[in-house]
Amino acid sequence: MSTSESFVPDLDAREGHLKRALGLPSLVLFGLVYMVPLTVFTTYGIVTETSGGRVPLAYAVTLTAMVFTALSYARMSRAIPIAGSAYTYTQRTFGAPAGFLAGWSLLLDYLFLPMLNYLVIGLYLNAAVPALPEWAIIIIAIAIVTVLNIVGIVSVARANFLIIAIQAVFIVTFLVLAVRVISGYGTVDLLGPFTGDGSAAGMSPVLAGAAILCLSFLGFDAVSTLSEEAKDAKRTVPYAIMIATVVSGTIFIVLSYVSHLVFPSHDFADVDSGSLDVMAAAGGQFLNTFFTAAYVAGCVGSALTSQASVARILFAMGRDGVLPRKVFGHVSARFSTPVYAIAVVSVVSLLAIVIDLAMLASLVSFGALVAFSAVNLSVIKHFFVDRGERSNVLLNLVAPAIGFILTVWLWTSLSGMTLVLGLIWLAIGVLWLVVVTRGFQRPTPVLDLKE
Repeated sequence: MSTSESFVPDLDAREGHLKRALGLPSLVLFGLVYMVPLTVFTTYGIVTETSGGRVPLAYAVTLTAMVFTALSYARMSRAIPIAGSAYTYTQRTFGAPAGFLAGWSLLLDYLFLPMLNYLVIGLYLNAAVPALPEWAIIIIAIAIVTVLNIVGIVSVARANFLIIAIQAVFIVTFLVLAVRVISGYGTVDLLGPFTGDGSAAGMSPVLAGAAILCLSFLGFDAVSTLSEEAKDAKRTVPYAIMIATVVSGTIFIVLSYVSHLVFPSHDFADVDSGSLDVMAAAGGQFLNTFFTAAYVAGCVGSALTSQASVARILFAMGRDGVLPRKVFGHVSARFSTPVYAIAVVSVVSLLAIVIDLAMLASLVSFGALVAFSAVNLSVIKHFFVDRGERSNVLLNLVAPAIGFILTVWLWTSLSGMTLVLGLIWLAIGVLWLVVVTRGFQRPTPVLDLKE
């Protein structure tokens, strides 16, 4: 009897199945909403100071790194169109133990990103309406997002259209008001956003800023987790991954460029909320209020998509038998969604009431970058080594190798505390793997890989 047969029983006939309902537009929107186009303003003040006023240049560096990694995700999603993302790709190419650790790392990204969104929603709405307790806002947001995810992935896709529309309207409004203000400045240094203000010379500050901005791109890979719910997954998912990455990166560069022109002094009242100074300069209190509303809507959308993604990661690992199958491998026959996995994510997200924002952001970065590195290596192993496709060295070796080098560089550029916390998380994952395999005396369970 094979490992798969020993550890993964046949699906119960009463279990529901994931429904193929998403086309290319819905998949692209899923990735865009996950990344939140307005996330450019989340770290705008911090990266402006770090890079010496060269945020657009830092975004261009980050986009370059992410495009190579997105290409690796696109290729693997075509070769292995199965729910599970980096977990599945690494497991299929490097074996079950490596796959488990890649998935465990990815959980830092997926499991804590919904929590991060809930925390930001609480902070912004509490600031706008102090009478509403932050903890109450967080609980209400979790409840709404959980219901939408349980009802089905189609409801999430429909909500995405509205959320993207709100952000699109804000972006257009901001650009129009910004151009009007800039045109009244007289002399404008159009190269200023790329040459900087001279406060931090050289490329090192730009690279440091690029490492921080990696957070803005945590989402293109989320599209790959919907492979079992996508129509013609081998064609639509790879295209959606690349389109979402390039479109988001372009939006980030344009918005940060215009923001620098509107507010070139970089003398922020508060560097953590430097974007508010930009909004005030471009459109006064009106734009500040509009920004808060649009940003919160974006965070709700990101919470929707990130919770949907992590639920499917947990589903893949539960179906595998690495996590308790009765809980995480269950799909509701009524809603065709992994209801129990969604509920677990909601409970974990309640930690947003007490956890620190900086710690959350650090853990998300660590987990995602480790997973990105694993996927880049998976392309080399799967296509160049295992399948022996040596005729296309550029796609099968050079491109993923560049992606791997760039993601490792970003990973090692994180703070020391981030690396310590991330390594602790990996150590916990190794211990859990020891438990599951009974001290490595039994094989790690293997996914029943079916499209």
